[in-house]
Amino acid sequence: MKHIIILGDGMADWPVKSLGDKTLLQYAKTPYMDQLARMGRNGRLITVAEGFHPGSEVANMSVLGYNLPKVYEGRGPLEAASIGVDLKPGEMAMRCNLICVEGEILKNHSSGHISTEEADVLIQYLQEKLGNDRVRFHTGVQYRHLLVIKGGNKELDCTPPHDVPLKPFRPLMVKPLTPEAQETADLINDLILKSQELLKNHPLNLKRIAEGKDPANSIWPWSPGYRPQMTTFSETFPQVKKGAVISAVDLINGIGYYAGLRRIVVEGATGLYNTNYENKVAAALEALKTDDFVYLHIEASDEAGHEGDIDLKLLTIENLDKRAVGPIYEAVKDWDEPVAIAVLPDHPTPCELRTHTSDPIPFLIWYPGIEPDEVQTYDEVSACNGSYGVLKEDEFIKEFMK
Repeated sequence: MKHIIILGDGMADWPVKSLGDKTLLQYAKTPYMDQLARMGRNGRLITVAEGFHPGSEVANMSVLGYNLPKVYEGRGPLEAASIGVDLKPGEMAMRCNLICVEGEILKNHSSGHISTEEADVLIQYLQEKLGNDRVRFHTGVQYRHLLVIKGGNKELDCTPPHDVPLKPFRPLMVKPLTPEAQETADLINDLILKSQELLKNHPLNLKRIAEGKDPANSIWPWSPGYRPQMTTFSETFPQVKKGAVISAVDLINGIGYYAGLRRIVVEGATGLYNTNYENKVAAALEALKTDDFVYLHIEASDEAGHEGDIDLKLLTIENLDKRAVGPIYEAVKDWDEPVAIAVLPDHPTPCELRTHTSDPIPFLIWYPGIEPDEVQTYDEVSACNGSYGVLKEDEFIKEFMK
């Protein structure tokens, strides 16, 4: 049996008053997810291990069954792997957002969703002005980039910028957790302030402002760590001789790299509502012909949740259903070799809160011949009655892959 996980990043949510106190999954039209929930089995999954921040790196590693206390090293090293930066011993990597600061306020975490091409100009400029033998900037995707510091101390308190939209930025700058980390914290904070001076009058930002767009006028490094020691997915599940990951997000591709999953690059994959679902589905189905496991990650709902845009998030959920879940199910349901499908988010991103929470998420598992439970629709409330109950740690992936 082959296996595919279809992960709608951040699509779980809280009840919304304007939607009659329904969650977005309850309110959205999702006939295929409801059908799979009805034909399959359901449950809830705790994806955020105790003591961990509900970040996408934590939640996606948890979905794949990794023991976070043993292997977690932050987002930076995962994104380094994704863009081909081989971390040497003693090198600390950090996710480095290009953000928009307005006065003293952190306006948004994405500089108005700056393009990769524009961001590359700014990251190269910062490398020219601020890079040296100890500090390196590397271009990633859109607003998500990389800062590498030789000899950096990772014992730092860093605030994810998507957690604090419209908050004053200075109280949120990096703080040391130990006296030994003070020098690294000072270095990073100095880089933040210097980046603001360098970027505020950069021609590219002046052009963006003239066009009514948010400027990318500050860096924001966070989630530091060193190269993680992760076993591959095939080592855990020997029946998986070959596996693939499909995502527009460096972080997810980095997890896939350390998990031993090959990365499939899809033209038109953006990580936003306008991502090319059709190309992603075509790539997933093609991969399933040769691979035993595919991890199809779609970011759009998470970004809509961070923007607090209920209508947009509903659209992303409905698009996931009709443009990804439906076509994949229709394509594989009659294959000679059966295909197991799991659908789930990694964490909730409530529009009301505009950031991640650690609430349990709903999941469904379907494959030909599975004995269904009594759940009739796919959503946070119905999943409470699922036959799997509440799973945690590696219980979900073991159940899915058995």
